[in-house]
Amino acid sequence: MARKDYPDNLWHPVYWPTRAGFAIIWLCAWLPWPVKYTLGKWAGLIIRRLARSRRKVTERNIQLCFPELSTAEQQQLVRKVFIQNGIGLFETATAWFRPASILKEISVVKNGHYMQEAIDSGKGVIILGTHVSTLDLAGAVSSLFFDIDIFYRKHNNPLFEQIMTHCREKIYRDTIDKKDLKKAIRTLRKGNILWYTPDQDFGRRVSVFAPFFGVEAATVSITSRLVKMTGSVPLPVSISRTEDNTYQLEFFPPLENYPTGDDVADATSLNKTLEEIIRMHPDQYMWMHRRFKTRPEGEKSLYD
Repeated sequence: MARKDYPDNLWHPVYWPTRAGFAIIWLCAWLPWPVKYTLGKWAGLIIRRLARSRRKVTERNIQLCFPELSTAEQQQLVRKVFIQNGIGLFETATAWFRPASILKEISVVKNGHYMQEAIDSGKGVIILGTHVSTLDLAGAVSSLFFDIDIFYRKHNNPLFEQIMTHCREKIYRDTIDKKDLKKAIRTLRKGNILWYTPDQDFGRRVSVFAPFFGVEAATVSITSRLVKMTGSVPLPVSISRTEDNTYQLEFFPPLENYPTGDDVADATSLNKTLEEIIRMHPDQYMWMHRRFKTRPEGEKSLYD
């Protein structure tokens, strides 16, 4: 449903499924970690079986981005992707409905000096993240150490939007509508930290084409422009779940010679960095999105 089609009264019956869903999510947040991991695994496998369109997109993305793998290896990776993203549902529930302090004993920050140096510069920091299964948990872990603002997209369902915003406001210093670039610029010029994930396809109008896993991908150009307009530090980050079920927040050196003034060159540099980070834990990335939806003029869809 489009946002305009939802009733203003948030107690209207159309919202009952949303309320029931969030009640279940709240309960899941309080389960012991081993139970979350087990249920998450099975949830992921069930989604893989039932969500045919998402499975097809994931399979196609894996084929495009990992051509060096055999068909069997690609299918094994697809299976792992759904398992990890199933677990991610329970991690998101935890991030939204439990205090971040419960994550302190199972979280590790690696190369935190890169972040501290960026903060000490007083220029503002753009944390360059990716859409991974642990994304919301990454925010909760980060909030243990830093005050962070985030870009977000409003949800069409007003009740979902209200609950999500309330949950995220407990984690982040501020939440910024992705359309409100003026606010993002102001927060960076004040020396604040903005978490930004520039790894999705937002269409031809706001993008240039640059290689991503060897495939031309529509890549937003606003990233380099934000850096140029604010003088902020572009700092790549990775958040991952390790084999012993701890969460590792790892920072990398700031992008060098960025921006250059050439949108395509900047997008290529950014995508190369994000690709290297994703390759560290490819099964934890959200391959369900149609990353290559927008094609160069005259090129056929990669998902038909």
